[in-house]
Amino acid sequence: MTDCSRAGQVDTGAGAGIAPPGYRLPAATRLGGIRLQVADLSRSLAYYVEVLGLRALSRTETVATLGTTGDDAVLVTLQQRAGAVPVPHHGRLGLYHYAILLPDRAALGRFVAHLAEIGVRAGASDHAVSEALYLRDPDGLGIEVYADRPRSAWSVTDHQIDMETAPLDLASVIAAANGERWTGMPRGAVIGHVHLHVADIETASAFFHERLGLDKMVWSYPGALFLGAGGYHHHLGVNSWATNAPRPTDGDARLLEWEVLVPAASGGAAGAAASLRHGGYRVEQSGDDWLATDPWGTTLRLRNASHAATR
Repeated sequence: MTDCSRAGQVDTGAGAGIAPPGYRLPAATRLGGIRLQVADLSRSLAYYVEVLGLRALSRTETVATLGTTGDDAVLVTLQQRAGAVPVPHHGRLGLYHYAILLPDRAALGRFVAHLAEIGVRAGASDHAVSEALYLRDPDGLGIEVYADRPRSAWSVTDHQIDMETAPLDLASVIAAANGERWTGMPRGAVIGHVHLHVADIETASAFFHERLGLDKMVWSYPGALFLGAGGYHHHLGVNSWATNAPRPTDGDARLLEWEVLVPAASGGAAGAAASLRHGGYRVEQSGDDWLATDPWGTTLRLRNASHAATR
């Protein structure tokens, strides 16, 4: 369990959280798109369109981009590496799952009914702050599709947002759809968070909390740490549940990159990049963006939010 002293506690908007000791990401920070390496682009594209309801925005022989209905923002990029090794049952370091946040509970209800209609099985959990479904794509990469409860319904104990893993009332979620059918991933859906397998929590905290500048939001969940900006329950989860698993290699199906969008008016991506550099981490500039690699080989792209909006 991570030790969190009271000295760092701050009001993050939900009466919870521990601010980093130095640089802190602005409250309006959010996540952008993710890039996945897959073995067979056609197979993966079919899954992401037919099961998740994402819309193909562009495609070449080896790369496809996907977004929601009625919006050209890229949420997921699929990059083919023929013969990429799927995620083993015991997992590997790197991606545990990425999570698509739906705009409301009704959309989640439509999605649950859609999965039942096409015969796709999914895990389901009630996390108190949110209600979630869990799937795996054809390469074994983890996906969460969820809807948040209103922040006014979140509770706090000892400065932590209360999260749990309880059975989901699927009938109640489906009822929220009022009989409306799923017509694809709705406009307003975004990447809500990313959850990573890491080798140890302390090293992850040093990188993501102390240097990237995310607040600690939940630290007593067994083997895990949840971090966020602006009082959100988490933009990032890290866990040590696959400690003995290998790091991903260039030949594996995996998360290649995820984006953090930093408001330009608050110093932008350069501020977060500078903090990581001061901590001794390697950061490279790529145009207006900054690229950093976490201790287990996953790339983090820091972008100015104003630039990301036009992508």
